[in-house]
Amino acid sequence: MYDVYERIGTHCHDAVIATVILNYEQRDRGRMRLQSTDGAEVRLFLERGKPLIVGEYLRATCGAIIQVQGAVEDVAHVSCDDWQTFAKACYHLGNRHVKVEVGERFLRIKPDHVLEDMLHLLGLVVTHESAVFVPESGAYAPGYGHGHSHDHDHDEHSHGNSHDHSDEHGHTKHGNSHDH
Repeated sequence: MYDVYERIGTHCHDAVIATVILNYEQRDRGRMRLQSTDGAEVRLFLERGKPLIVGEYLRATCGAIIQVQGAVEDVAHVSCDDWQTFAKACYHLGNRHVKVEVGERFLRIKPDHVLEDMLHLLGLVVTHESAVFVPESGAYAPGYGHGHSHDHDHDEHSHGNSHDHSDEHGHTKHGNSHDH
């Protein structure tokens, strides 16, 4: 049996002793009893409100390393060919606080016939598939984005929010090209 109180992130060089395969709802819980892939009991006693990440490592009180993997589950796959329709779908799902996985002009949501009908009416193609569901964590979740919240001038104006450049990245992707 492994009792887990510690999350150690998504990088670990120690040997993995056990693996747990969890669906999204399980990864969203901080406290639960489950079984590893080899049948060992694993009890989680983690801080609530911070979902486990697929690929994350945990340390049991005995020092054993446990890896979290995502379970394949039923999802609705929503796609379209144009960005305006895609943006409308994102808006309407976000307005309803739906857990959404965002890809390159595709979305994944948990199957819901009402939402699927709405998305179809907006002009999107809705199909069903089995996949690991990894929805966005939300704009206010710890670790969202990459420490980038804008405090720089663009063409003689400033929008005065803090800005962290701890991660190397270019700003041309979001249309805010500038020097530092």
